[in-house]
Amino acid sequence: MKQTGKCDKINYMDIGRLQQQSETRWMLPPSGRMRTPTILYASPELIRAMDAKVLEQLTNIAALPGIETAAFAMPDAHWGYGFPIGGVAAFDAEAGGVVSAGGVGFDISCGVRTMLTGLLAEEVRARQHKLADALFYAIPSGIGSTGAIRLTRPETDRMLVEGARWAIQRGYGLPRDLERIEYRGEMPDAAPEHISEQARKRQQDEMGTLGSGNHYLEVQEVVEVFDPATAAVFGLREGEIVVSIHCGSRALGHQVATEYARLMLKAAHTHGIPITDPELACAPINSREGEAYLGAMRAAANCALANRQIIASLVRDTFNRVFGKIDLPLLYDVSHNICSEEEHRIGDQVKRLFVHRKGATRALGPGHKSLPPEFQTTGQPVLIGGTMGTASYVLAGIHSEASERVNANETLSFRSACHGAGRRMSRSQAAKQWQGRDVVKRLELSNILIRSASARSVAEEAPGAYKDVSDVVEVTERSRLARKVAKLAPLICIKG
Repeated sequence: MKQTGKCDKINYMDIGRLQQQSETRWMLPPSGRMRTPTILYASPELIRAMDAKVLEQLTNIAALPGIETAAFAMPDAHWGYGFPIGGVAAFDAEAGGVVSAGGVGFDISCGVRTMLTGLLAEEVRARQHKLADALFYAIPSGIGSTGAIRLTRPETDRMLVEGARWAIQRGYGLPRDLERIEYRGEMPDAAPEHISEQARKRQQDEMGTLGSGNHYLEVQEVVEVFDPATAAVFGLREGEIVVSIHCGSRALGHQVATEYARLMLKAAHTHGIPITDPELACAPINSREGEAYLGAMRAAANCALANRQIIASLVRDTFNRVFGKIDLPLLYDVSHNICSEEEHRIGDQVKRLFVHRKGATRALGPGHKSLPPEFQTTGQPVLIGGTMGTASYVLAGIHSEASERVNANETLSFRSACHGAGRRMSRSQAAKQWQGRDVVKRLELSNILIRSASARSVAEEAPGAYKDVSDVVEVTERSRLARKVAKLAPLICIKG
């Protein structure tokens, strides 16, 4: 199944259809087949800039069996495959809840990893061109890019189960890295037996590669600190340099999503689930098909965690060659395309829910048992990617299990936040409006160096193709989904 392209003409959302519940929270009440309302977190300006398909997709999600509370959209939401990008929905297996490949996406466990360098911005600017070239040479990028690792079948199985730990055992990184990775680098209950031979074959040469599209590696300066106490715990200091890596499970994840989207079309029919949108095909969580997909998805997530671990090691090696021996400790690594089994308090009950986050970042609050000790008082680092010409942000989770309430019967977003700027035009529109070489030249005038294997990819990811990430982050904070800690500005961007 091919991920469908989106038409160039955008029909924008009618804000008049929504009920405003607060400054930034908007609701569409249930009607027709909907089992729950839909909730959007956005400013009026962001809503008017959203395509109407976002609301259509949310209403389809709200009609699925076993959905809990509401179908949510983050401030960066835009039309995607099945779920909108920026969509969040949780399902209760005990109430007949479902899992959907379209609720996770094709780039399974795509996420962001941010590393600290301790270097001052002026130190990096003095060697900016040398570092940009060295990183571009060291980290393979672009469509079909391949790395130095060649996976055998036994090695593939180990990687799919052990994730980042497998990469560390092969010499890519340090055991301490695991403490700063979601799931400690290894998503549990992965089932490699549900990964096809085609998916394995497509991945055998792609470990340690960025890929294409919106994937990137950025060298960034901390240009503003909003919460000095939390920034100190995170190791973020104004004027210092960090490195952020944004990529996922590469060809393997895409193949898993493709195969299971097809399988779920049949499963929905078999289990009597009415589907208005084939892209939202699903299967009961407790069904044979649902369990197979979850096992395969978790294995693909471990592929992504291993992939980012390898890239991080290549980044460390490159910085050591350019600047001498320095340490690049990990701040955090978190996914934004995943279905995670979690506990959430709903009214007087604690329920085990399967939370789909499609272009949305987990944002655990202070005291959560999944966080390492150093983040118990601050909440989880929430890593928000921007565009190669603007900024990125580090946020922190706010809500603990007991506090993530609007009232007795409503949850904010199952402890989720935005994940980036969010597109405001399609890739094909962007490629018609900009030339990649011109984008590179314009950014270089702003002292931002771009290295990419594809001029078209640069055009598709031009800063103007995205919403203003600062607007998205402001709304995220005003909605109390997460709070601002620091702003990062790019110096170097290696584009997929």
